[in-house]
Amino acid sequence: MNENHPPANMTVRLAGADDVAAIHSLLLQLADGTGQRHKLRSKAADLLKHGFSEQPAFYVLLAERAGSVLGLSLFLYLFSSWRGELGVYVQDLVVDRSARAGGVGRLLIQETVRHAKQSGATHLRLSVERDNAEAIRFYRGIGLRASDGELIFEAGQVVFERLAAGS
Repeated sequence: MNENHPPANMTVRLAGADDVAAIHSLLLQLADGTGQRHKLRSKAADLLKHGFSEQPAFYVLLAERAGSVLGLSLFLYLFSSWRGELGVYVQDLVVDRSARAGGVGRLLIQETVRHAKQSGATHLRLSVERDNAEAIRFYRGIGLRASDGELIFEAGQVVFERLAAGS
């Protein structure tokens, strides 16, 4: 495939509320494929509530061919206080198993960057599980690099609630 051209007959569009079932289905596929189904607690209703409201918390681009959804990029905007610039964070990039190695992932990243650039974003960030060698190879292959100077920290529900309670 010529990497400068989208895969044949592929379109990418911004998802709408009617696409929630397809989005959730791809997220389930991602969770299963990475052996982390037990971590996926979101439901289609959660996606609808948080992504397709008056003030969406995230956006989704869908890659389609002949009416079939083959992949998604779920992303949100962030602000870098150090750069003084708007960025885009890709929370999930999922390509259906049937469409892998066909340029869909690259196309979704490119379209996410184009979409974000139109909103004023200047950089992209994402994280990947350390043991997801396939994803790491893909991201490196399209020119992304791992940040040497940062670690990602998180507060799960128990710690989150404890901090919120002031203890």
